[in-house]
Amino acid sequence: MLLATDLDGTFLAGDAETRLRLYQLIADNPEIKLAFVTGRGLENVIPLLSDPTIPVPDYIICDVGGTVVEGATRQPVQPLQAAIDARWPGERTVVDAMASFERLERQDVPQQRRCSYFCSTADVRHSLAGIETVAAGLGCEVLYSAERYLDILPLGVNKGSTLKALVEHLGIDPDEVVVAGDTLNDLAMYEHGFIGVCVGESEPALLEATVKRARAKRARVLHSPHTGCGGILDALEHFNFLELKGVDAEPRATEPPGKSDLVMVYHRLPYEETIEDGHLVRRRPASPNGIIPTLLSFFGDGKKGSWIAWAIKDPKKGASFVTHTEVDTKKYPRLVAARVPLTKNDVDIFYKRFSKEAFWPTLHTFWERARFREEDWLVFLKVNRLFAERTAAESAEGAVVWLHDYNLWMVPAYLRELRPDLKIAFFHHTYFPSADVFNVLPWRREIVGSLLQCDYIGFHIPRQVENFVDVARGVAPLKVLETHACAPRYLTYGCAVGLDEVTTAIEVHGRRIGLGAHPVGLDVDRVRQALNDPKTAGRIAALRNQFADTRIILSVERLDYTKGTLEKLVAFEKLLETHPELQGTISLINVCVPAAKEMTIYRTLQNQIEQAAGRINGRFSRVGWTPLQFFFRAIPFEELVAYYAAADVMWITPLRDGLNLVAKEFVAVQGLTNGSGVLVLSEFAGAAAELHGAVLTNPHDPHDLVEKCVYALAMSQVEAEARLRGLFDVVQHNDVHRWGQDFLDSVEESCAARTAAPSETPPPALIQAR
Repeated sequence: MLLATDLDGTFLAGDAETRLRLYQLIADNPEIKLAFVTGRGLENVIPLLSDPTIPVPDYIICDVGGTVVEGATRQPVQPLQAAIDARWPGERTVVDAMASFERLERQDVPQQRRCSYFCSTADVRHSLAGIETVAAGLGCEVLYSAERYLDILPLGVNKGSTLKALVEHLGIDPDEVVVAGDTLNDLAMYEHGFIGVCVGESEPALLEATVKRARAKRARVLHSPHTGCGGILDALEHFNFLELKGVDAEPRATEPPGKSDLVMVYHRLPYEETIEDGHLVRRRPASPNGIIPTLLSFFGDGKKGSWIAWAIKDPKKGASFVTHTEVDTKKYPRLVAARVPLTKNDVDIFYKRFSKEAFWPTLHTFWERARFREEDWLVFLKVNRLFAERTAAESAEGAVVWLHDYNLWMVPAYLRELRPDLKIAFFHHTYFPSADVFNVLPWRREIVGSLLQCDYIGFHIPRQVENFVDVARGVAPLKVLETHACAPRYLTYGCAVGLDEVTTAIEVHGRRIGLGAHPVGLDVDRVRQALNDPKTAGRIAALRNQFADTRIILSVERLDYTKGTLEKLVAFEKLLETHPELQGTISLINVCVPAAKEMTIYRTLQNQIEQAAGRINGRFSRVGWTPLQFFFRAIPFEELVAYYAAADVMWITPLRDGLNLVAKEFVAVQGLTNGSGVLVLSEFAGAAAELHGAVLTNPHDPHDLVEKCVYALAMSQVEAEARLRGLFDVVQHNDVHRWGQDFLDSVEESCAARTAAPSETPPPALIQAR
């Protein structure tokens, strides 16, 4: 069968439950073909296709019948479109001819093969005859509807004529076509003998006209009391389409609720699994500054929850896959890890290849490095669907699901359909670029459409929020509901990522979505515990003794082209050249955590870094002094705090970074040890907008990198201490606990502020016109 339906007031209307039932029915039954038949222009229909809850139509008839395209490709259906084009005299010809009717106001909406105007009933009565005469002279006709809208269309072209031509073109039995509408603009669809339904609250003129035509032509038209999708479902059942097709009219059973009120969804487990002597061994994450310890600390108060992450399932080993494991019964007694089984090939494609080769460079504005493969995208969708299914099974009724980062972009789309009761929150840890960069992604509409299924979306800083709004505005009609000033917490005009005002709520497709800036905080207690370790004092003393005659410049980062490591080494070499008086008095300690072996995209960069490090030491080393100590390995956090404490300058120079927790770790260690270290921070790191007191530098400018580092080395003790006090106050106050609570509070507030859908009134008796 073919369901041909108007959009506004029909297919997009009705309560949430009936919309979901109809959309699921269509999605689950490919034998039901779907055609949108609308007065909108094609450009105004495209945003609906980015909403994953709305089925993608097989065909789109828009511009009141003037345009007919395939739904998936949006390419013209030929020869139907060519026949319509042949009847259209052209936009300029029509506009010029209608210019003499001064009371016509051209609609500023996308339109093709038609010219649309606003016109009151009084004006139509006064000018309609003249308008029709001019239109006829152009080979066009006039359509007036809803006592306001007037369209000039090609002769003989309307919703009904184009639908009839499409049905004949596809060879569909007219008795297998159901049309649905709610205004007089839809009347033409009912004039070709198709089965029809006028949904609840239809325009009285449409009801009256369909009754007359039904009597005259013995057509089958149902006047349903149910609005929108409820009326369409009513018609499918009334005319026995559900029974004939073997489709259950009842709502599809949703996933049964789980037990967790808070579900953390991250791509990695909160521990690392390794094989030693043939046995599976768990170890804590090796990353010195990863987000995992921060998220784990949120469950430290015994809060019950689930942590959704992947785990490798190897069929060759024969052992059954264990879905649920404990995380740490002492620290997190009520936290369970729910593992999503993935093959090694899935992980290699989903994370180590696709995410890092397609999404990562695009997000960090290195789009020219990106590689897009459709086959990888399909694996990405598969993995995200598996994550959504596991999340649906773990979540209690009305639970908060906290999704993390771009690897899980498509989970909201699947999860909203599986569990519409959930409060879906998403936090984007990486940088989010502006539309001119993000829009190079081939799947941008699907990605943004999925994110717009969230109740709340958080980013680190206001600039990233506004970038998302900019991207979303290009995908769907967007209304800004709320904005807040960024000061005093964030820099406004003081750095490259500053902003003066941030959007905190938007409305898209009738849904309210909260937005917010939430820079990830630090677990200061974790830092304090590491400093209190008896071994730490000895490590600090050893470092200070080793560098007794030199000042320490420290850098800590992962191996990645976004981190600016090579640019920093080149700048350090320039510093030693231009400031020879510093030779022998400073040493740069650079800790660079290597990438996984499978990530071959970093091999060239690693070679370049190694060459630069060798060149610097070869040029400037002397007996008793080595200017650069470079560590291509991860250093455990308990050891790393000693380096933070001993450093005089922390030099962090990412070319682009979502936040940068290393900067906060350095500040926390210095603050807790009464130090006076100076933080030199890239103004392109998200933390630059939050950390008042840092010396900001432009890592794209080698001269500025050198000068800001020299400035930090020459800074007076009084200034250094004052800057550090301000930095430590920010880091200590806005810690991980405040970050987590602020984020969850914002989620609850956003859900509470959502506009409730109007409830349907009890249905009266059915009225059928025959």
